[in-house]
Amino acid sequence: MNEPLEAVTGHPADERVRAMTTRVFLALAPPDDAKDELAQALHPAYDAYPRMRWNRIEDWHITLAFLGELPVAAVPPLMPPLAALAARRRPLRLALDGGGHFDERVLWTGVTGDLEGLHRLATDVRALVRECGVSFPDRLLRPHLTLARSRRGDHAATVEAAAGLAAFTGRSWEAGRLHLVGSNIGRGPGPIHYRSIQSWDFRHGAGGAAEISGD
Repeated sequence: MNEPLEAVTGHPADERVRAMTTRVFLALAPPDDAKDELAQALHPAYDAYPRMRWNRIEDWHITLAFLGELPVAAVPPLMPPLAALAARRRPLRLALDGGGHFDERVLWTGVTGDLEGLHRLATDVRALVRECGVSFPDRLLRPHLTLARSRRGDHAATVEAAAGLAAFTGRSWEAGRLHLVGSNIGRGPGPIHYRSIQSWDFRHGAGGAAEISGD
């Protein structure tokens, strides 16, 4: 479900909050059946490496543009142009595939399918955000879905979990919704939770794309 900004920041949405910031990004989300399929493939890793910091399944997403920490007041002006962009797009046919790691610390599964369309969407989304006056880190798009992070000094678990996932090939699915997501990272102890601030269907419908939500 979509959440008001106060649900992301944890504070009332009043004048006092306008000076606060929220960490946001734009993303696609796999449907529940694709996530369940991947979760089944991960069961051996869940059992073997319980100390890894596993992301919650409901928070799995494919990041298109990480905007970082923005003033709360800077987020609402992005919504109308993002809605217009989504209305001009067609859904993308994608699939989750294989496994790997970044620097032996971050476990991920890859993305296959219409990668040309995915890169084009990310390019257009990033250009639109910059046209709205928001600057953010220009990171190379490496289509993936982050699954877990290693504990300090326990990088072997990440490498072994990635090897166990290498043969995974997921079903194809239709990504038909653009999500503007907020996170509570750096806002206290406990796991990172994500909430969909707003989402917009692509032309011809969402195709069953799941919401990113929190408890």
